[in-house]
Amino acid sequence: MTTRRLGWLVLVVALTGCGHARVTFQNATPSNPLAVPAYTYKPEGKGPLPAVVLLHGCEGVSENSHRWAQWLRDQGYVAVVVDSWTPRKLKETCSFDVEDPPNTARFDDAIGALRYLQAMPDVGRDRVGVMGWSNGGVFSMAVVNGPSLERAKARGVVAEPGFAAAIGVYPGGCDSLAKERAVKPLLVVIGDADDWTAAGTCQHLVDEMRAKGADVSIELLPGAYHYFDFVGQQKTFLAHVGNDNKPGGCCGATVEYNAPALERARKRISEFLGYHLRAR
Repeated sequence: MTTRRLGWLVLVVALTGCGHARVTFQNATPSNPLAVPAYTYKPEGKGPLPAVVLLHGCEGVSENSHRWAQWLRDQGYVAVVVDSWTPRKLKETCSFDVEDPPNTARFDDAIGALRYLQAMPDVGRDRVGVMGWSNGGVFSMAVVNGPSLERAKARGVVAEPGFAAAIGVYPGGCDSLAKERAVKPLLVVIGDADDWTAAGTCQHLVDEMRAKGADVSIELLPGAYHYFDFVGQQKTFLAHVGNDNKPGGCCGATVEYNAPALERARKRISEFLGYHLRAR
């Protein structure tokens, strides 16, 4: 293994009873890389294994993040939950008066996680996907978006061959990417009742990109709101959260767990990842 690749290996600081390792990796910011904590879930079996990077929403790493990672591990994927908030001393960025880090920050975290996985001898370098929720969803889409990748390359942020496929779960920022083009397969999963990240905006992104020949699809979940996958979440109106669908971006959105929607989402995600990360 080269010195360059050794530089992206991580220090394992703890093993938990839930079958995952707590790790730290360097993100991909060229001038001043940041040490980013993460959680790695690894299935049994010989490599090369497929893998998925998980990018949390504005709430930060949650029980839901770990639940998805466990599900992916059980499906046969190495799963890495990236914690972008802790090293930046943020508890959450959902509240209207809390400012997000620069867009390059989470992009660089995702590429750093990709480099970490690519340095693992039992992970297939060309079989790594990315999956993001809400705030993390826009970055899961950006890391397979052609113009975003060109801008990153100009900054020296590269990890060839890149992510093989991407999933945005109720992603923010669909309007910001609608005029651009994904260069790798992209799946958007969102509830048609979502009033925090509007399904119509994401449908428009899909239509625009598909018209340009991109491999982009959408799974609309009937009657589902934001956090449809947060098991046990009662239907609640979060009055304090910023919402770009409202005048001035303020305030409020509905969240609710929806078991049928989660089941349908997992089926579609399983099919998508299986096709793009396993069929090689």
